[in-house]
Order: sequence, then C-alpha cells, then structure tokens
Amino acid sequence: MADALLNIPCTTMKGEQKTLADFPAKAVLVVNTASQCGFTPQYKGLEALWERYRARGLVVLGFPCNQFGKQEPGDEQAISQFCELNFGVSFPLFKKVEVNGGGASPLFVELKKRAPGLLGSQRIKWNFTKFLVDPNTGKVMRFAPTTKPEALSDLIEKLLK
Repeated sequence: MADALLNIPCTTMKGEQKTLADFPAKAVLVVNTASQCGFTPQYKGLEALWERYRARGLVVLGFPCNQFGKQEPGDEQAISQFCELNFGVSFPLFKKVEVNGGGASPLFVELKKRAPGLLGSQRIKWNFTKFLVDPNTGKVMRFAPTTKPEALSDLIEKLLK
C-alpha cells in the first residue's frame, strides 16, 4: 500500500520526473500551495520545518495549484522566483497541478483517498492543505489550510524517531 503512493510520478519545476520514493525521507509533507492566497505566508513556516528537520529525514514538497480563487496564475518560473525571493523557499517545488476533479494529480487522488477530509470528503477545500506521509507505512495524516506548519512539529518528531 505504501509502495503505490510512493511511486506516483510527479514533475518538478525543473522538468524532472520524481516520486516520493526518490526522496530518502522518514516523513514527507505534501502541500498544495499558491502565491496569492491569504495562507501564502505559510511558505515561511514550511521552509522553517524543512530547514529544521531535513537533516533528520523530513522532506517538504510544494505543489502549486490554481484551482482555488485563481490564486496561482503564474508559470513555473514566476512561481519559483516568487517563492525564493519572498520566502526563501529552498524545498522542492513541483509543476502546477490540479488537486480536485477529473484532471487531479494522481498523487493528490491517492492522498485524499488515504486521508479524507471532514465527513469523509475526497475534495480539497483550499490552498495549503497539508498531508503528512509516513513512507514506512503509507499512513497519511491530513491538515486544514488553517493549520500552521509549526503545529506539525510534534508529529514530525515522532516520525523522525
């Protein structure tokens, strides 16, 4: 079960095909992001988690999405520059994806299946929904956009032990 999730191909901003298995991690944080969202300042918290825990086995992966209020209108270059200049983002970013509907990224389809939202919903409601993945078990925990990245520290610590 974990293998299926870890082997879904995704395309990085640089055009490279990667899977979650390509990142030697004890914990993977997958986030659908946007540059013009009220939650955009969470990039700073995501980068802080990446800096704090990456040497111990956390990988943070950002997936820009324009499905919510058209808050990610730019192309990959514009998104990368925005994230780096405004928030110092150095964690891996992927090409823009859809997270809901018929064109949804297979990664997000699987994440939503393993960690449904409120009342079992398979939809993502907004940008900066977070999925914390345990690569060893395939277990996925889902967090609302309002959950600040730093609030995940204790759970990340447990996965990294």
